[in-house]
Amino acid sequence: MRKFNTAGPVVAADHYCIPPLERIDLDAVLGLVRDKKYFVLHAPRQTGKTSALLALRDLLNGGAQGDFRCVYANVEAGQAMRENVAEGMRTVLSQFALRASLTLGDDTLERVCRDAMNSAGPGGALSLTLSRWAAADRRPLVLLIDEIDALVGDTLLSVLRQLRSGYDQRPAAFPHSIVLCGVRDVRDYRIHSSTENRLVLGGSAFNIKSESLRLGDFSEQEIRALLAQHTAATGQAFTEEAQALIRTRTAGQPWLVNALCYDACFRHEPGRDRSRPITADAILEAQERLIRRRDTHIDDLAHKLREGRVRRVVEPILTCADEQEWSAEDVAYVCDLGLVAQDAAGTPRIANPIYAEVVPRHLNDAVQAGLPQQMAWYVDAAGGLDVEGLIAAFQEFFREHSEHWIQRFEQYHEAGPQLLLQAYLQRIVNGGGRIEREYALGRGRTDLLIVWPQGGRERRFVVECKVLRKGLERTIAEGVEQTGGYVNRCGAEAGHLIVFDRRLERPWAQKIFRRVPSGEGVPVTVWGM
Repeated sequence: MRKFNTAGPVVAADHYCIPPLERIDLDAVLGLVRDKKYFVLHAPRQTGKTSALLALRDLLNGGAQGDFRCVYANVEAGQAMRENVAEGMRTVLSQFALRASLTLGDDTLERVCRDAMNSAGPGGALSLTLSRWAAADRRPLVLLIDEIDALVGDTLLSVLRQLRSGYDQRPAAFPHSIVLCGVRDVRDYRIHSSTENRLVLGGSAFNIKSESLRLGDFSEQEIRALLAQHTAATGQAFTEEAQALIRTRTAGQPWLVNALCYDACFRHEPGRDRSRPITADAILEAQERLIRRRDTHIDDLAHKLREGRVRRVVEPILTCADEQEWSAEDVAYVCDLGLVAQDAAGTPRIANPIYAEVVPRHLNDAVQAGLPQQMAWYVDAAGGLDVEGLIAAFQEFFREHSEHWIQRFEQYHEAGPQLLLQAYLQRIVNGGGRIEREYALGRGRTDLLIVWPQGGRERRFVVECKVLRKGLERTIAEGVEQTGGYVNRCGAEAGHLIVFDRRLERPWAQKIFRRVPSGEGVPVTVWGM
C-alpha cells in the first residue's frame, strides 16, 4: 500500500507523489546539462531536492537525452570530518566510488581515488580523480552532488576549488556538467578557512556557476493531485474544507503536506477508517499532534532560532517592529532555510501558519513549563471560555512577574511580552481550543485569534498586542480600529487590545488599566500593561 512520504526520497511504488521532474523546469535543467554548465539546485530541507536529482540521474542514464554517464552522490558524511581535509576528501571520494559502482557498474573508481590521494594529496585528489574518471570513457560525465553545504570550512573550500580548477578541461578530461545541491545557493556560503584564517565567500571559491535554480513548494493543484492519489487508492475522500486547510496551513511546504496527511490518514486511528472522509477538524488535530511531537523536521527548524542571523529577522516579525537590524544576507539565509518567506513587496513573514505556531511555542517552552496549567477557573459551567478573566489574570501576573520571566527568553527579550502572553494563553490549546497567529511586520501589532469549541460551534475572540511606541491615546485609537477590523474579518464575537508599555521609568500604577468598550461599533476591551 502506498502512503504519504515523510522521510527520504520518494519511491513511486511506495509513496503518493508528484513526479519529481514535473516539479522542476526540466527543459531549463536539460539545457544547462547539454551546454556543459555547472549550476546549483537549492531549497529548504525536505522539499524534494534529492528526489529530483535521482530522477534526473535516471533520465540522463536512460539514453533518451544523450549518451551520458550520470552519477548522484551525497557527501553529507564528510561533515563529521569537520575541517580535517584529508579525511573529509577520502569520505567524499568514497561516496563517488560507491555510487559509480552502484549506478554505472564501474568498480575501478575506488582504485583511482586511492591512487589520486597518494599522488596528489587531499588538495588535489578530487581534481585528479575527476579528470581520470572523465577521460576513461567517451561518454560525457555528469555529477549530481547532494548536501554539498553540509561540508565544513576548509573541507568545503577544497572541494569547491578543486571542482573549479578542472573546469577548463571539460568535457574530455573533467565532468561535462556538475549540479551542486543543498539548502543554500553557493553564492551565499560564508566559509571560515582555518588555514587561511579568513572568511571566504562561496561565490569566489566556485565562480564558474552559471545558474541557481530553486525548487519551490507544492502548488494548490499539486496538493490536490497528491490527495487524489490517496482517494483513488483507498476510497477515502478529503472534504473541500480539509483540502483548503491543508493548503493554507502549510503554504504548500511538501514535508508539512505529507506529514499532516500521513498523521490524519494512517497514524490516527479514526482516520484509518476509510469510510470516513478526512475533515478540516481532522487536519487541525493532526497539526496539533505534529507540533507537540516535535518530529525532526520541526525540531531542526526550531533549533535554528538560536542563531543570531535568524533572530535578527524573526524577532522583529514577532514584535511587528517598525525598525529592523537585519541585513539582506540575513533575510536570504532565513528564506533559504524555509522558515521565512517574503510577500510581494519583499517584506519578510513566517513562511506558513504551522511555522508561525511552532516559533513562539518553541521559544516559550521553558516558560510554559513553569506556568500553572489549571483550566477549571477560566471555563464556565456551560463550557464557555472566560476570556476577560484570563486576560485580567495575565495582567496581574505580568505586573508581578514579567521582569523575571522575560529574561528567560534569552536572545528574544524584545519579543518577551508577546511571547509571555502566548505562553500564558497556551493553556487554551491544552484545554481543547486553538490559537491562530498573525504578525503584521511594520504595522506594530500581533494578532491572535482564540478559537474555542462550545456546544457544537466555534466561538472566536481576537486578542491584539501592541507595544507602546507613540502616544498612548494614538496607540489605543489605532489599535481599537485595527482590532475591530480583525474581529469583523474573523467573525469573532469580541476583541481585546493589549498595550505593552515598556518604559522603565513609568510606574505600574500608570501602566495598568482596563477600558471597557463603548456601546458603539465592535466591542473592543483595551488592557494596559
